[in-house]
Amino acid sequence: MIMDGIFENLRTLQDILSQKITLEQEIQEAPKILNAQEELLSRIKKSFIEKNQEYEKARLLEGEYRSLLTEAEHSRERAEKNMDSINTQREYEALDKEIRDASDKEQQYRKELQIQERILLDLDDQMRQSASLIEQQEAELAERRAGIEEEVTEKQARVEGLLEQERAVTPDIDAEILFKFERIIRNKMGRGIVAIKGGVCMGCHMILPAQFANTVRQGEEIVFCPYCSRILYYEESEQGVEDFFDIEEAGSLSDLDDIEEEEYEEEEEEEEEKIHMDYED
Repeated sequence: MIMDGIFENLRTLQDILSQKITLEQEIQEAPKILNAQEELLSRIKKSFIEKNQEYEKARLLEGEYRSLLTEAEHSRERAEKNMDSINTQREYEALDKEIRDASDKEQQYRKELQIQERILLDLDDQMRQSASLIEQQEAELAERRAGIEEEVTEKQARVEGLLEQERAVTPDIDAEILFKFERIIRNKMGRGIVAIKGGVCMGCHMILPAQFANTVRQGEEIVFCPYCSRILYYEESEQGVEDFFDIEEAGSLSDLDDIEEEEYEEEEEEEEEKIHMDYED
């Protein structure tokens, strides 16, 4: 297959892979949409359990105060009945104190009992609301989960269709090239093959050496941008070829190494001069 055909297939494959990768990411992210609602439901259930525990404690206290109140009432009533059979002032004072103590306890227990009854009513109301909210959230969650599962199934079917299209355009492309190409598309926002125009990579907009650009222009092999790693193909600029491919002026990729060597040599010279001056001082 000539290179023009390969580049055309790569451009077609780019669209297919972009769609496939997007769908795969959406499929992977789909269950996470339910996380917030599941966490909310979990918190509501936890709150319901805690309220139920509080309710049981309040119910036990309510039973204890009711029992103590009954006992205090009986104690007061017995003391009042014994008033008819007293013979001395001392007996009267003792029974009178017993009646007052029993009455005080009766009032105290009745007050505590009323407090626990109000707490029970409040907790019961909260538990009813929580139970209703739990039922509502579970129904909504089940409906939403079913919708997401249906959506995921539909997207998985689309992915399978894209895989068939992918296999149709890749039989004559090297497997290693395909692996690199898909990885590039995943990392480069869906763009794995771009034009080199006017000596500039249209993917990263870096100026490429003319010798390297001429290699791309010849179109005899698949070439990757040394900066952004995208596959490059040649495209004429509006200014024309002669403005961008003067090798003597533009240089090559090896010039990048020459510049680094010159800078390194200059740094060494400056360091030597500094050492020499320090020695003289």
